[in-house]
Amino acid sequence: MGKIVIAGGKPLRGRVKICGAKNASLALLCASILSENETVIENVPDISDVRVMIEIINSLGFSVNWENQEILKIVPPVKVNTGAPFHLVKKLRASNLLLGPMLARFGRARVALPGGCNIGIRPMDLHFKGLTGLGADLTLEHGCVCGRAPGRLKGSRIYLDFPSVGATENIMMAACLADGQTLIENAAKEPEVVDLASFLNTMGAKVRGAGTDVIRIDGVSSLGGSVRYPVIPDRIEAGTFMVAAAATGGDVTIENLIPAHLQPLIAKLREANVDIAEEEDNLRVTAANPLRSIDIKTMPYPGFPTDMQSQLMAMLSVVPGTSVMVENIFENRFMVADELMRMGARIKVEGRMAVIEGVESLQGAQVKASDLRAGAALIVAGLMAKGETEICNAGFIDRGYHNLEDRLRSLGAQIWRK
Repeated sequence: MGKIVIAGGKPLRGRVKICGAKNASLALLCASILSENETVIENVPDISDVRVMIEIINSLGFSVNWENQEILKIVPPVKVNTGAPFHLVKKLRASNLLLGPMLARFGRARVALPGGCNIGIRPMDLHFKGLTGLGADLTLEHGCVCGRAPGRLKGSRIYLDFPSVGATENIMMAACLADGQTLIENAAKEPEVVDLASFLNTMGAKVRGAGTDVIRIDGVSSLGGSVRYPVIPDRIEAGTFMVAAAATGGDVTIENLIPAHLQPLIAKLREANVDIAEEEDNLRVTAANPLRSIDIKTMPYPGFPTDMQSQLMAMLSVVPGTSVMVENIFENRFMVADELMRMGARIKVEGRMAVIEGVESLQGAQVKASDLRAGAALIVAGLMAKGETEICNAGFIDRGYHNLEDRLRSLGAQIWRK
């Protein structure tokens, strides 16, 4: 998977532009299956997760191609293949978002149980609950989810025991072509859910309430029309650059983002004594003052995002005092702690809680990325550390960050691929 090498100790300075959101792009690509006409999605990041999703959708008979940089055109098939290949699905957790659109549009789907980063158990039970509630017949056969929809799906009232983003998106997409109204209660509120709803409405769906805990979908007979839609900026990529700027004592202006999506992180960084100035769709992050220890609990949006927890752990490892992190979403999010300790961090993990005792500095070392956000955290650690850090399994980082080394070099970092 390659290696990334960093010679640390250089404050980041300059300006960087944020790409389109990984998770929103993957959901919109799946939603494009619902359209009877071609769709164009703009601001799509050229990252490995997106490339895998393109391969999967092409394997179903669609034609998905880059129109030019950051723009994808999706053309419906003459003949559809309703089985997603295992060798691709196993690489990508978001492939489970194919179930809802395939069942709603074509009445059948066969998708291998998905893969992705090993950050914890992410069961399909809420997806099953929602889709069967709409009238689909789902079974597990030889490691695959096999679904049939005898006739048109039926609108229903569905309560989610946990506000799962994936389940909310899958049910919402399926409900767009169902007969009657669907209510999703205790729905996820993430910006990516809102972006998906906006995209669906652009195709002719009738989705209301996205961004609240109750989403109402009035089913329509078909979706299509001339659709050209831009993906929202990636709040996690923006957050990673914000933390990297703060951790290195830098001064970075981060462009093309939506500050409202980053308020949980902004609040915590300000609590840690980081200066953040909001300028329309830009943020300027400066860390001229000593940082302070803080406590963090990850929660569903609008709480603190689990996808930013690892990066903050890296930063806090050199902040004087004691910081405490509680992970409420994924039980394996603390695997990065062992790698940070190789670099001299003092972190004690007990179940879903990590206690971080700040040290004077981190030391460069050979470390290994266990997942996408752990890889990003090790990048932050390497930028801070004294000496040279070598990060193995760099392919995990490529899943969610486009040309990360080039963009960090433009900010003054000494970083290269090996």
